[in-house]
Amino acid sequence: CLEANAIRHVEFRSILGMNVLALGEAQHEAFREQLRLRGVGLSAIGSPIGKSSLSEPFAMEQNRLSRAIELAKFYGTANIRIFSFYPPEGTDPSDSRDEVLRRLEAMAHAAGQHGVRLVLENEKGLYGDNASRLSEILNGIESPSLGIAFDPANFLEVGQDIDEAWQTLLPRVVHFHVKDFDLASRKNVVAGQGQGQIPQLIADAVAHGYEGFCTLEPHLIVAAHSHGFTGPERFGEAATALKSELTKLGVAFL
Repeated sequence: CLEANAIRHVEFRSILGMNVLALGEAQHEAFREQLRLRGVGLSAIGSPIGKSSLSEPFAMEQNRLSRAIELAKFYGTANIRIFSFYPPEGTDPSDSRDEVLRRLEAMAHAAGQHGVRLVLENEKGLYGDNASRLSEILNGIESPSLGIAFDPANFLEVGQDIDEAWQTLLPRVVHFHVKDFDLASRKNVVAGQGQGQIPQLIADAVAHGYEGFCTLEPHLIVAAHSHGFTGPERFGEAATALKSELTKLGVAFL
């Protein structure tokens, strides 16, 4: 599927029904060799770090981060995808601000010590599911080891205006998830068919010097809370749609 669509990097989240952080050493050795033989690298470690409640011990996430850092070095990628924690059920998100900042600052410091970068994805229900709270995080943690993994579909799902989000967060966008969303049908669609403005945002990012990855994450068949699925046939459809839209705008891609 990757070869058919001329894609040379993957954001490694799971394989064999297991999350990237749960795999054993032999499994990682085997997968890295498969990637090497096919000439494929990693754009990021797609960890679930921070996709947990603030009521859970921070030590659990610190341990997972240590493992993710090891794997980033093992696979030769600088990026680790993370999340901004779920506020305790029934509480106002603003009450969680200080604890979210404390945890993410400690994580960014640890990442910086090891020369890797945390890319913070917006997602429904997390503390940072809108541009305002993500901006609070970034303004409170001015670290080059923490940036945004911008996901247009996830912003649309929570009613966040895309233009506002983009203008607010653009200076700290270091990773981009290509997942579009149609507000009328409330379904994920290929890039350019929803209201995520994906081709236009990527073109603007490139105009501002963006040289990072655009990870295809279409979730066209399953878009559940803990996972998404597209399948090889519809993945090809998503890849073709993105390339076509970028070509129309004169955006070069590898």
